[in-house]
Amino acid sequence: MNSRFRMNIKRSFIVGLASSILLACASISELDKDIKNIDLPATWHESKEKLQVQNDWLNQLENPQVKQLVKSALASNHQLKIQAYNVEIQRQQLIVSGSTLWPSLDLSLRSGRSKNNTTDTYSNVSSIDLDLKVELDLWGKLTAADQQANLTFMAEQSNFEQSKQQLVVDVVTTWFAVVEAEKLLSLYESRVKNSQQNLDIIESGYNSGLSAALDVYLTRNELNNELTRVSDQRSTKTKLIRQLERLVGEYPEGKLLVDADLPLLTSDIPLGLPSELISRKPELMASWYQLLAKDAGVAFAHKQRFPSLSLTASMGDSSNDIGDLLSGSSLAWSLFGNLSAPLFNAGRLAANEEKARLSLKQGEQLYLDDLYNAFSKVENAITQEKNLKTSYQSMLAAQENAKIAATLSFEQYQSGLVEYTTVLDAQSRSFDAQSTLIQIKNRLIANRIQLHLALGGDFSVSDESATTSKAKAE
Repeated sequence: MNSRFRMNIKRSFIVGLASSILLACASISELDKDIKNIDLPATWHESKEKLQVQNDWLNQLENPQVKQLVKSALASNHQLKIQAYNVEIQRQQLIVSGSTLWPSLDLSLRSGRSKNNTTDTYSNVSSIDLDLKVELDLWGKLTAADQQANLTFMAEQSNFEQSKQQLVVDVVTTWFAVVEAEKLLSLYESRVKNSQQNLDIIESGYNSGLSAALDVYLTRNELNNELTRVSDQRSTKTKLIRQLERLVGEYPEGKLLVDADLPLLTSDIPLGLPSELISRKPELMASWYQLLAKDAGVAFAHKQRFPSLSLTASMGDSSNDIGDLLSGSSLAWSLFGNLSAPLFNAGRLAANEEKARLSLKQGEQLYLDDLYNAFSKVENAITQEKNLKTSYQSMLAAQENAKIAATLSFEQYQSGLVEYTTVLDAQSRSFDAQSTLIQIKNRLIANRIQLHLALGGDFSVSDESATTSKAKAE
């Protein structure tokens, strides 16, 4: 009876262990299958363009200064270097994780001296041991951990690529902002000259009894306002130059010289397909890798609940004289197998698995949020470009009309047909139209650059040394 009972227990243990192995070896994936088959539109809603996205948009800028600034930023920007170190740290973590799949070999050498109080004698003992230990990955627990580390590393690499694209966009956008600030400063300075000329004419007329004192005060007030505007614009330009200098890793002296013009963008760019954005944009690729890493984390947490089997082999020697070690007289070896299984842990392992599963489900929503945000940025940039082009054409006509109105109003004032307030109003409208036209041109450029970034269109630089994360980290 006792023998049969022991056999039943042994059989139940073997069946349970076999079931555990089969269950653990099964593919564990909690990832929602529908997330891989998201229904996307065939084209962008604001455009029916299907041409492939351009990956060398930076080369379309013919100014050599901005290209050199981009190269300097890729090589010297401090924030990008921080990202590069993150990639290298994760690379080393990948090595650490992968090492668990390989055996470990340790060598230890010990030497000591002891006293026997009974015989009042001393003795020396020296030993050397070589230990080999390996954990058998029977159901892929170690593989799941290594896979999670690999996916996390890939996500970090994609984040680094996104950071490079964002840095290039920031440099080019800031560079054009400096150009815009310079154009506005020139406009404001010409406005000061115009106000000074008006003041000279009005004061001359006042001295001749042809102009009223009120007109003199109004003109002086207008001149002071324009001088203040020039001072503020110079400060704005200097701040933008300092911002650009920081992006390229230089000290913010505010002395960088920028000499360029704002190009007028009238042509459209290839937009590609919405479905292509998923595999092209580094930010989305990073989000996807992070999601897959969470899925591998669920598998690892699940397999933590199953037994672990490890083998340990040891070989060593001991002697009273350290010189006699490895002589072979007392060389010994041993081989052990260790099977450990969690029996009771107050629900800790089950809670860890559920926590990993919930983190995965949260990650699915984060990925979907990142995905639709990326689509939204593209759609908004396309809409914004169309609106800005329309606004530019309208403002171009407004500028011509305002210039003519300003000239006519001053001529009529000199003829005594209108009040000087009419002249000020007409000149203000002309000034506003000219400054708005400059700002719209730069907004068109900035929006176009953001559209390239939203589409995942890469840039191209000739200095390859600035494109690898390791070179940056060093």
